[in-house]
Amino acid sequence: MTASPLYPAAISSGSLVDPLNEPRLYDGVLGRRVLAFCVDFCVVLTLTAIASVFIVMLGFLTFGLAWLLFGGVFPAVAILYSGATLGGDRAATWGMRLTGLTARAWSGERPGFAIAAAHVVLLYLSISFLTPLILIFGLFTRRKQLLHDLALGVLFVDRGTLEGRR
Repeated sequence: MTASPLYPAAISSGSLVDPLNEPRLYDGVLGRRVLAFCVDFCVVLTLTAIASVFIVMLGFLTFGLAWLLFGGVFPAVAILYSGATLGGDRAATWGMRLTGLTARAWSGERPGFAIAAAHVVLLYLSISFLTPLILIFGLFTRRKQLLHDLALGVLFVDRGTLEGRR
């Protein structure tokens, strides 16, 4: 494998994440990521609604001062949700778990909280500016990575194949 900006030399040909050696790791990843995003977006909206109820009640106690928090409640919930789930032990959000995906760094390690939080921020920024074109980008990379995945060095693979169940 030759080195390029999209495929760093740090990944050896015998690596866990090489699509030439294990193409099954990336089968159907893009479609499942879209479904996982929809599930996760619904979860974040539900958690945002719950947090909003608390902000409303807190606003009455603080004579409306707490209502200033409404502008940041969705981003805060999204970052905390992704950081806790994607950066957690299973390296997958609830939507990713449902669709059988897991995240790995290029080295094969699980991403931590900081990478997971940065990933969701870049995801929502790229969706805001490049909707639906960010999905087209994944069709041209061997590992089915989107632009924000490449920027952070994150891969999404089939969990069953990775764990040797398929």
